[in-house]
Amino acid sequence: MKKIVAIGNALVDVLSLIKSDSLLTTLNLLKGGMQLIDAQKMQEIVDSTQGLETKMVRGGSAANTISGLGCLGVDAKFIGKIGKDDVGEFFKTDIQSNNVEGQLLSSDLYSGRCLVLVSPDGERTMNTHLGAASELQPDEVTSEMFGNYDILHIEGYLVQNHSLIWRIAETAKSCGLKISIDLASFNVVESNLSFLKELLQKYVDIVFANEEEATALTGKSAEKAVEEIADMCKISVVKIGKKGSFVRSAGETFVIRTSAVDAVDTTGAGDLYASGFLFGLANGFDLQRCGKIGSLVASKVVQVVGTKMSTETWNEIKSEIYA
Repeated sequence: MKKIVAIGNALVDVLSLIKSDSLLTTLNLLKGGMQLIDAQKMQEIVDSTQGLETKMVRGGSAANTISGLGCLGVDAKFIGKIGKDDVGEFFKTDIQSNNVEGQLLSSDLYSGRCLVLVSPDGERTMNTHLGAASELQPDEVTSEMFGNYDILHIEGYLVQNHSLIWRIAETAKSCGLKISIDLASFNVVESNLSFLKELLQKYVDIVFANEEEATALTGKSAEKAVEEIADMCKISVVKIGKKGSFVRSAGETFVIRTSAVDAVDTTGAGDLYASGFLFGLANGFDLQRCGKIGSLVASKVVQVVGTKMSTETWNEIKSEIYA
């Protein structure tokens, strides 16, 4: 089985259950919004949520994908940057608990975190302080990081740092790795469009995108977008939610359907689809089977709150893969 390494933002979600939306007004936060915040705003939110019921959950798109691969039995590693604090230690411990080696560089900044304020009606207001996660520098990326690995999975949010992601892709390719990227968000695609297309054409082998991201990249609907993206790389995957996904390579498109399940939380569904798909590739399975495994893993994670599934669920997934 091939070995897989991932690189991305090392983030921890800190969920606080607030008693009233008046706190959002006091903090000048838009209910249901997502925003990047500085260290001062982070401290203000932390101080305002003291004494509330709080839960920490490991986050980060690439970290979710590589954790899924570790749980499936792939030899896996995650590269990122954390601070010298409890949040960083939590991230490190959690990633290792999923059978993933953590190559975590250290920063004097706070570890990256998303402060999630959960309103009484369940709506989430997300405030992300990247902190140490955004401190990874191009000159810290070395060929030794990728030695002995076969596939590199890159978090799409890193596209915002052009010199960093170019260095990552260039170094991994020089080490002979295949490169996979998940496009992360349609607004990241839109604001880095020409650079992203150049990166895909020069270095990337596998692209994962949802409908919005695929349309942002190509200006076309999912079925046409998967064709255009496949002209930029070797394997193109466009996920279309509960309707399934399109997978295209070498002039052939596969339509992957999903099973109907009772979804309770779609957080991380795309990340875990990539886990299943890359697991298939690591085992040399054909693309249709890779897509089916991706859909299988995604269908399981939407049935739980968050992205952490039990050992029992992972065992069920493995049984279904080889049934």
